[in-house]
Amino acid sequence: MIRVTGDDRRFLFLQGPHGPFFKHLGAMLGRTGAQVWRVGFNRGDQAFWPRQGFIPFTAPQPEWPAYLDALLTEKGVTDIVLYGDTRFVHAEAIKQARARGITVHVFEEGYLRPWWITYERGGSNGNSRLMDLSVKQMRKALENSEIDLIDAPAHWGDMRHHVFYGFAYHAFVLLANWRYRGFRPHRKLAVKQEFGLYLRRLLSMPFHAMERRLATWRIRTGGFPYHLALLQLEHDSSFQMHSSFSTMTEFLEVCIKGFSEGAPRHHHLVFKAHPLEDGRTLLKRDILRLAGEHGIVDRVHFVRGGKLAGLLNHARSAVTVNSTAAQQVLWRGMPLKVFGRAVYDKPEFVSTQPLPEFFNAPTRPDNRAYRNYRRFLLETSQLPGGFYSTPGRRQLLRQVVDLLLTPEDPYDALIAGKAAPRQQLRLVH
Repeated sequence: MIRVTGDDRRFLFLQGPHGPFFKHLGAMLGRTGAQVWRVGFNRGDQAFWPRQGFIPFTAPQPEWPAYLDALLTEKGVTDIVLYGDTRFVHAEAIKQARARGITVHVFEEGYLRPWWITYERGGSNGNSRLMDLSVKQMRKALENSEIDLIDAPAHWGDMRHHVFYGFAYHAFVLLANWRYRGFRPHRKLAVKQEFGLYLRRLLSMPFHAMERRLATWRIRTGGFPYHLALLQLEHDSSFQMHSSFSTMTEFLEVCIKGFSEGAPRHHHLVFKAHPLEDGRTLLKRDILRLAGEHGIVDRVHFVRGGKLAGLLNHARSAVTVNSTAAQQVLWRGMPLKVFGRAVYDKPEFVSTQPLPEFFNAPTRPDNRAYRNYRRFLLETSQLPGGFYSTPGRRQLLRQVVDLLLTPEDPYDALIAGKAAPRQQLRLVH
């Protein structure tokens, strides 16, 4: 019998999701016998990690590659843990880890969110191994698995936890970052601007909720067929790194032009904003302007954030760049068109039609193929739980530590028939 242990494992944590998840994960890894350190790049990182094992990086960012190289050697690091793989400090860490044979554990928001998070090795989203795996390969890997499709587990918390920890993180960086003078955020906005946007979002939540309910009510009681455009955060790494668009306005223009050219004249187009949209991009203004230019302003709607399910229940189809919300579209068997690199962009269930033709008569996905794909994800990279609420973190920690200590990549383990059993959950109302 081989016991799962952290002996002889040395984990280096980099930046994680806002809040205490990495702290709890590091503590549990320490109890397995592993050595654990974390590099902090600002006061926000430091606030959510105990003093023990914390390594402040206070030099200018260009010095990070040489600093990391020396640190990996000094500590004898065997594993690197990070959240998101495209920001400069993480991309450099992944490059050096590959050269040294170090395992990289990548966390990301769930591909099947909101009930799951994503855990992969080496890369996520457009850098995920899923990009090169076909549905045929996934189906073959599932032949020896007898587990039925997993239902959504219990509710882990809501968007308020996410917004609160984002606000707290940027508050620490804004008000107490004197030690980290070399820190540069991975997004274009200054920390002071990010803090202001989080504060404004917290204060405006009740007003936005009223606006959202009214807009949704008008759409659901309008009696017209409609198509959904699923928007993303313009600064999101998936949008910026894995698509041809540089601004959300470019995508809006493509959607509105394609809709005006191809959709039946009694159909409408609904733009659904991301739940964390904070107003840095003036989406509603640009949508109304572009709709006016194409003469369809009376057939175009904008919904600010909120949950997607109510709008999906009556929609004809959906378009997106590469939003993970598209998984909900496919789960319902709805036609889907995407414009960026996405882990779900498989020919079996994503349309290849030109956009005007898609809006006129969209092709439906192969539901059986998508169920195979979804089941493969739930057997490998999707873990029940969440980063931001206490119940979500507790549930996540029940499984994730064992996965970090397991030698095999989750995809390889399933393909080879060595995957450990997953905890099965059913929806709790």
